[in-house]
Amino acid sequence: MLETLLPILIFSALGLAVIGAWRRIRLWRQGRPSPVPILKGLAAMPRRYLVDLHHVVGRDKVMSNTHVATAGGFVLAAVLMILVHGLGLAQGVLGWALLVASAIMFVGSLFVARRRRNPPARLSKGPWMRLPKSLMAFSLSVFLITLPTVGVLPADFGSWILAVALAAVVTWGLGEMFFGMTWGGPMKHAFAGALHLAFHRRAERFGGGRSTGLKALNLDDPKVSLGVETPSDFTWNQLLGFDACVQCGRCEAVCPAFAAGQPLNPKKLIQDMVVGMTGGSDANYAGSPYPDKPVGEHHGDPHGPIVAREGKALVDAETLWSCTTCRACVEECPMMIEHVDAIVDMRRFLTLEHGNTPNKGAEVLDNLIATDNPGGFEPGSRMHWAADLNLPVMRDVKQADVLLWLGDGAFDMRNQRTLRALIKVLRGAGVDFAVLGNEERDSGDVARRLGDEATFQSLAKRNIATLSQYRFQRIVTCDPHSFHVLKNEYGELGGNYEVFHHSTYIAELYEAGRLHFAPWKGGKVTYHDPCYLGRYNGEYEAPRNVLRALGIEVAEMARSGFRSRCCGGGGGAPITDIPGKQRIPDMRMNDVKETGAELVAVGCPQCTAMLEGVVDATAEIRDIAELVADALVPESEARAQPTGEARIAIKEVAS
Repeated sequence: MLETLLPILIFSALGLAVIGAWRRIRLWRQGRPSPVPILKGLAAMPRRYLVDLHHVVGRDKVMSNTHVATAGGFVLAAVLMILVHGLGLAQGVLGWALLVASAIMFVGSLFVARRRRNPPARLSKGPWMRLPKSLMAFSLSVFLITLPTVGVLPADFGSWILAVALAAVVTWGLGEMFFGMTWGGPMKHAFAGALHLAFHRRAERFGGGRSTGLKALNLDDPKVSLGVETPSDFTWNQLLGFDACVQCGRCEAVCPAFAAGQPLNPKKLIQDMVVGMTGGSDANYAGSPYPDKPVGEHHGDPHGPIVAREGKALVDAETLWSCTTCRACVEECPMMIEHVDAIVDMRRFLTLEHGNTPNKGAEVLDNLIATDNPGGFEPGSRMHWAADLNLPVMRDVKQADVLLWLGDGAFDMRNQRTLRALIKVLRGAGVDFAVLGNEERDSGDVARRLGDEATFQSLAKRNIATLSQYRFQRIVTCDPHSFHVLKNEYGELGGNYEVFHHSTYIAELYEAGRLHFAPWKGGKVTYHDPCYLGRYNGEYEAPRNVLRALGIEVAEMARSGFRSRCCGGGGGAPITDIPGKQRIPDMRMNDVKETGAELVAVGCPQCTAMLEGVVDATAEIRDIAELVADALVPESEARAQPTGEARIAIKEVAS
């Protein structure tokens, strides 16, 4: 009986899966066009899955091994099952291979079941709770029906009652594994996720690459939508990416806004976009909600507004404005979904079409338009703080080895101390540098993150025109936000430069023997990774190597490196100022307190401002440039050369 039933069940399930796949693809194709190399993407998919995706999954070794066993066993078992039981090709090793594959899958499913026995809060429940049983049903039933095929059991094994029972279990497993992949269910991520890797909108992320710059809007094309108003305004491969979400909650666990009790949960946001793509409400969502936001009251459809001006839609505007754009969610996502791109796309519509930027947002954008800086300061006063420094200005010298980009910290008294320290370091190393002076404008970072693409492009194009008048080898800045924009986002507009964060450049100067330091005599020090230097640009070691060169042994916080907690200062968050249950910088200073450090070394003016704003802080905040400037000694007075190990470490970073 099984010999008759199995081919029917298998090919029926495959047929329904194909129909579901066509239906699913039509849902994605509601989005705007996005040119991707189809064949090249499909050819690259296996490597992207086995290497790039598992590089992220592998951070949790237990789940990585579980995923290899379960997913790998399923793919192999599914193919072999079609050959052995669907087409009757049981000769040779195929049947035995199917036994091994299904056994491996069953072992993996046991670990999935253990994880689901008492799941952490970040994991979505609901339909996901049946996944271990479905995996077991498929793997165990395939194993049992294959035993007679390879001769381990008699060909007429069992009665017709057992055959019917096994067929029922096989149907359950097939339904979840094949039918569920394309029609909806816990296995939906397998189909959508594989194609998402093939047609990812940031193909540069794969193969060890990095792609973090926001994509420019073509403001000269009247047909181009100014941001995203409805789910169908996303590109089709963005919708595909949303559908790939496995609801693991890794993004939720690292989101600073969610931890602070602000109305944002990146996992819920992605699921809301899926609801909008398919139509309906969020009533069936079985994960953590937005803090203090009930589930079941929001609804949408592919062509309806995501954010309603009145009444309920898919999400509330304050959810989008809670994001600090720290990119922690993107860094942790095993499906490589681009949450930040989606949030900024939706902000663009709110800002450019509705002028709906909360709190001080509109004032800051008006200041950028009128005065070229977010604080509304007189543009001609940009260099007043440096009146006694006799800084070389590009307008006068025309060329220099280094262009020092001051950033809008030039208007801030606290950051002026950092700039003075950096200038002292550059002069101590004999660097040929100059500044733009009053010709420098805001880099446009805050305008772009607030969704004002027009103001960003206006500022960027004027800065590019100014820079084109002068000759320099590299740009150095102590602001990671300006560093990121100049390095990664000006290129689309015609500005391609070699840009260094000041910590990286100081590391290079030290390695070249142009800087000498007195031994560190202070207390315990920890280091805070700026999001736009670390997660956005992959620079983690240069600042630490500079601190080691000073004789400082860094006491690392529990969340450091690529998992560093955001200070709360990025993405215009201090400007939009969405309230939560606690402040993000307060949480970060609690991280500092746990290390017992007396001093926090930072490398970003935003981080300095946010962390120094914590009322009951137990540690002093100082920029790396200030620590280096204080430790500088002339070469003639240098007591001894640094250890070979220190110089080798710095050299590796510089190279």
